[in-house]
Amino acid sequence: MTYDCDLFVIGAGSGGLAASKKAASYGVKVVIAESDLVGGTCVIRGCVPKKLMVYSSHFPSLFESAVGYGWKIEESQLDWEKLITSINNEVQRLSAIHSSLLQKAGVKLLPYRAKLIDEHTVEVGNQKVTADKILIAVGGQAIKPNIPGIEHAITSREIFNLPFLPKHIAIIGAGYIGTEFACIMRGLGCKVTQIIRKEQILRGFDKDIRTCIQDGMINHGIRILTNSMVTSVKKIEDRLEINVSGKYTESITTDVLLVATGRSPNIKGLGLENAGVDLVASSIEKPGHKSISAISVNEYSQTSQNNIFAIGDVTNKINLTPVAIGKGRAFADSEFGNNPSVFSHENIPTAVFSKPEAATIGLTEAQAREKFGENGIIIYCSRFRPMFYVLPNQNEKTIIKLVIDRKTDKVLGAHMVGDNAAEIIQGVAIAIKMGATKKDFDTTVGIHPSSAEEIVNMQ
Repeated sequence: MTYDCDLFVIGAGSGGLAASKKAASYGVKVVIAESDLVGGTCVIRGCVPKKLMVYSSHFPSLFESAVGYGWKIEESQLDWEKLITSINNEVQRLSAIHSSLLQKAGVKLLPYRAKLIDEHTVEVGNQKVTADKILIAVGGQAIKPNIPGIEHAITSREIFNLPFLPKHIAIIGAGYIGTEFACIMRGLGCKVTQIIRKEQILRGFDKDIRTCIQDGMINHGIRILTNSMVTSVKKIEDRLEINVSGKYTESITTDVLLVATGRSPNIKGLGLENAGVDLVASSIEKPGHKSISAISVNEYSQTSQNNIFAIGDVTNKINLTPVAIGKGRAFADSEFGNNPSVFSHENIPTAVFSKPEAATIGLTEAQAREKFGENGIIIYCSRFRPMFYVLPNQNEKTIIKLVIDRKTDKVLGAHMVGDNAAEIIQGVAIAIKMGATKKDFDTTVGIHPSSAEEIVNMQ
């Protein structure tokens, strides 16, 4: 049977872009559909604009540090409108670059939302396109818990377009998004209250890392209400009244409420049922949320329909941009490059751009003890104040932690909290991916003086 194209990609986010360009490099005809700006969540309303806000939020503390180094700093003031406009301009620029790269790769872009009609047919705009293979890469979307008055809250999607810098912002959520925006908004000068259900933020990270970040956030003036939940939200004129129960039972009045309690695959309206694509249930362990569904795939990103594939957040596995990119390329290699490839989920590094910043790769101490036994591992940990903060006499701590297999000396995990943690752990990740041992670290000469040298100096 003859089709209009060899591959039809639904969604021009990180995964869809990587897959389409890679597939096109093998000489196949590729069409991609996207109803929003090209670039997906990461470029438009995620990693990129967030990191730019992170940079902006660091300047007040840098001004404070500069005084300790002899600089006289005049009074500074944030121009919120200029910041948001500059970020949006950069988003538009990057989106245009991604569109241009698609064109150069020979990929046809259709600026519409696509819907499956059957296993080989997609409805896009006012036309129907047939394809030998279809890839779904539509990402996810922020969801809100079922709380009275929650319609008055915003999500990470809207925070980049706030018309003003709030004096006080409340944040629900203890994950990446809630924690990062708590630090961002505090750095920009807001009063910040973060409400979390458990005792600590960032479930799944190493306990020492979680503790160090949370202590640092509190030290920077963020109020964290632990073991607490929002029960209702009420709008009173131009402010919000937030009722909290649990360890902290009180009413909070704030300008903005940011909900960062989870995301769900963006499968609504895709027509999956028309093409026989199966879903898998994925429950959210948080009160007020319903269970969510994701597209079920095998290790080659193949769905229950042999010619239809799915990658990225729509499968609700490891929801990170580099993972979606890696899976997109692996899919293209497997299906069009005669090179069957399975993307490995082992040793995926990740970072939290909080204040203090954190990055990690491999097993946590708890995971390693569960896998290798209490006596099967060795922990090396260093806590110190970096040299940068000595003259300003600021109470900023860094922690670097290595988890080692006692039997093989192999480095099972590396974790860091402190300035430039992401940049440092990225390099360490290469060594761990290659199977480095603690001896390999020990025989590597450190760069002095630096925080990173602690990684190779711990005894």
